[in-house]
Amino acid sequence: MRNEFIGFTILSSIVLTVLGLYYSTIAFLITAVVLIPILVIGWWDMFQAKHTIMRNFPILGRLRYVMEDLRPKIYQYFVESDLNGRPFNRVNRSVVYQRAKKENDTSPFGTQMDVNEEGYEWVNHSIAAKDAHSLNGNPRVIIGGKDCKQPYSCSIFNVSAMSFGSLSSNAIMALNGGAKIGDFAHNTGEGGLSPYHTEMGGDLIWQIGTGYFGARTKDGRFSGELFKENARHSSVKMIELKLKVQNLGTVEFYQQRRIRLKLRKLEMWNQGKQFFHHLFILPFLHQSKC
Repeated sequence: MRNEFIGFTILSSIVLTVLGLYYSTIAFLITAVVLIPILVIGWWDMFQAKHTIMRNFPILGRLRYVMEDLRPKIYQYFVESDLNGRPFNRVNRSVVYQRAKKENDTSPFGTQMDVNEEGYEWVNHSIAAKDAHSLNGNPRVIIGGKDCKQPYSCSIFNVSAMSFGSLSSNAIMALNGGAKIGDFAHNTGEGGLSPYHTEMGGDLIWQIGTGYFGARTKDGRFSGELFKENARHSSVKMIELKLKVQNLGTVEFYQQRRIRLKLRKLEMWNQGKQFFHHLFILPFLHQSKC
C-alpha cells in the first residue's frame, strides 16, 4: 500500500502541474485544496513510527481507528438489545435515570425479562403476610466483641470500597452524603482517608491498604501518629486492613496527572515509592524476600 500511495502522489503532482499550466486558476486551487491535505497526512503516516497499520497503509489505516471509535456506539444503538448491555443493560439504566429524575419507573403489562431463565429472581405475595409495622425496617449488625470499647451498629447495606484515586472529589462527597442520609457506612477503599470523605459527615470504614494513605509518612511508611489522629475522627467508625500486596503498575489512576497532583496536594502520595506492608510482612514472606 505504501507503493500505491507513492504512485498516487506522483499522479497527483502531475495533475496539479497540468491544471496550473494549462487550465484555470480556480480548477487548480480546488484540486490543490483537496489533494494537498491528503498527501501531507499520507506522508506523515508513512514516516511516523507509532502505528504500524498507518505506516503500512497511509490514509486508509486511519479507518481502523475510526471504526474502533464507532464500534461501541453502533453496537449499543443498533445491535444489542435492551437486555444485553454489560455491566448494566439499558433496562436497568433506564430505571436509574427515571428514579433520579423522580419519574415513574414502572412498566405495566409484563416484562422484557425471561422469567424462566436460570437465576431470575422475583418476589411473591404471601398469603400470610406479616404486619409491616412489626418488622425491623433498618436491620443492623453489631460489630465489636466484649473487649471492644466502641462497637458499631452497622447497616447490612453499605457503600463498598472505591478509592479516591479512581473517583472524583465530588463523587466521594456524593457517596458519603448518601451514606449520611441513608444511615449506612461508606468504605473509603485503599485510596485512604481524604478531607472529601469527612466533609459530609457520613459513617466511614477507613480501609488501610499497602500505600497507608491517610496514615503515611513522606517516605511511604506507616505513621502511627497520623493514624491515631485520623482514627479518632468522629466519622471513622471502623478500620479495615487490606493485606493484598498492590502492584503499582496495575493501578491506572496513578498515571492520571489530575489525580496525581491532587493526591500530592493532600500529601497522600509520593512518586516512585513501592507499596507493600512494611509493618505487616509475615515471617515466611520476609525470609523469601517477597
